[in-house]
Amino acid sequence: MASLPLASRHTAPALLVARQWAISTSTATRPSRLSLRIRIQTGHGVRSLSYSKHWRSQSLPTVTRGDSKLYASADDAVADIRSGSVILSSGFGLCGVPETLIEAIRRRGPESLHSLTAVSNNAGAEGRGGLALLIESGQIDRMIMSHLGSNKILEKKYLTGKIAVELCPQGTIAERIRAAGSGIPAFFTPTGGRTFIQQGEIPVRHDADGNVVEYGKPRETRIFNGRPFLMETALPGDIAILRAWKVDKAGNCVFRYTAKGFAPLMAKAAKVAIVEAENIVEVGEIDPNDVDLAGIFIDRIVSATKPSQVEVLKTRSQDDSGDENQAKTAKSGGSDAQERRNRIARRAAKELKHGFYVNLGVGIPTLAPEFLPPGHQVWIQSENGILGMGPYPLPDEVDPDIVNAGKESVTLVPGAATFDSSESFSMIRGGHVDVSILGALQVSAAGDLANYMIPGKMFKGMGGAMDLVSNPDNTKIVVATEHVAKDGSSKVVQSCSLPLTGARVVSTIITDLCVFEVDRKKGTLTLTEIAPGVDVEEVRGKTDAVFSVADDLKTME
Repeated sequence: MASLPLASRHTAPALLVARQWAISTSTATRPSRLSLRIRIQTGHGVRSLSYSKHWRSQSLPTVTRGDSKLYASADDAVADIRSGSVILSSGFGLCGVPETLIEAIRRRGPESLHSLTAVSNNAGAEGRGGLALLIESGQIDRMIMSHLGSNKILEKKYLTGKIAVELCPQGTIAERIRAAGSGIPAFFTPTGGRTFIQQGEIPVRHDADGNVVEYGKPRETRIFNGRPFLMETALPGDIAILRAWKVDKAGNCVFRYTAKGFAPLMAKAAKVAIVEAENIVEVGEIDPNDVDLAGIFIDRIVSATKPSQVEVLKTRSQDDSGDENQAKTAKSGGSDAQERRNRIARRAAKELKHGFYVNLGVGIPTLAPEFLPPGHQVWIQSENGILGMGPYPLPDEVDPDIVNAGKESVTLVPGAATFDSSESFSMIRGGHVDVSILGALQVSAAGDLANYMIPGKMFKGMGGAMDLVSNPDNTKIVVATEHVAKDGSSKVVQSCSLPLTGARVVSTIITDLCVFEVDRKKGTLTLTEIAPGVDVEEVRGKTDAVFSVADDLKTME
């Protein structure tokens, strides 16, 4: 039996208050999960924890070398998947999602196929496609993912105990899957250090009343070169389902643009990999130099019968200039709120030097390229697998295989490259990106960042944010945010009360009122620029953090 989550990270003695075993049954009245729930009394109160384990069928689908990999239908290809299996499902948003195979799994129904653990970056779109279909059908018992998105059914089932959700940073999921496919049992990563990921504090499962009964597992931590690194374990699957643009009958695959994502990684990490192909060709019709995934990793091939979708359709008109503009309204003025956003974005653009490789978070950060001077080029990296992201497409340019990290339709600039998620996050964690600009719920005087969760309210997950701030010595982290929240509370605080995305990672804070520079080593804040019409006393009145004022205080443009 695997070890239970640690009851507490304090030294106070613990007392077992209650222990309860339970057997859950599926709609087919067969045992599907063994659960142990315990309540532990510590010096810091009573904490409920749980351990659960699925029963899996004794045999997995078989693969015989030399047999044809072609299957007549998706239904035939998924007919022997067993209940309790771990399914690795490719895609990002609705891009690269194996819709044909997912619908075939749904047709099996919960009576035949249930208690699945699904691993994916997100859970598709409610009512439209992706794993949301299997969540609605009740066939998934546990999700391992980085971002919940706006799936209300998943949110409700998570909060009422009908499904468990293990949140894991996007880059860590990619690397865990890559490790599994490479025969590496574990590795150390800086992502998630000094956060709820390290401490095992993110709720995984609730009971019917919304009480937390299972938390994440605390990570083993080691110090390398003075920095904490977390041990993450490999994440293998029983079955991988993926979508490719072209596949030959030997299983060699070609993916288009951001549809690569997790697909090659997942095929390598599963015991049985099933690909749905938009085009099936004869052996030899794909040039070896064009193969993205070798046939050794593919076991079954079916025809894709469902069209690709764009989750968030964004377009520009012919009147737009067609450069790196991501927001058509940015320079056009408008409401006071838009003017504040423009002021932040205009100043953020000064952080983007000519030739820089940059990553821009959703919201205000995406407006920054609008304010770059003519001839000033930056290469925009999107963590789902783009280097050289361009503007929104014209209506007739929309390609469902080219989306950004916000799942929006975009274009690629000349010289762009696309790649899988493992390579994308190697760029990020490895410090090859020059600047990353993110939004914030809170940012502290020491450079701590909180931007993914408000306890007591639903949170969408960290996505790639924890990875983006994991190497602040080599990638400058800039926060671009309004100075106060909607309730009037300061976002610039002495210490964060919300769960951290990263500790001591932010170097510059840009708001609609001012600019702060952060000394991450000393944990101090200096006011260096102030907006027109704003004085220091107004900034002090709206800032929770203690700060000093630079001798050469400047005015923001």
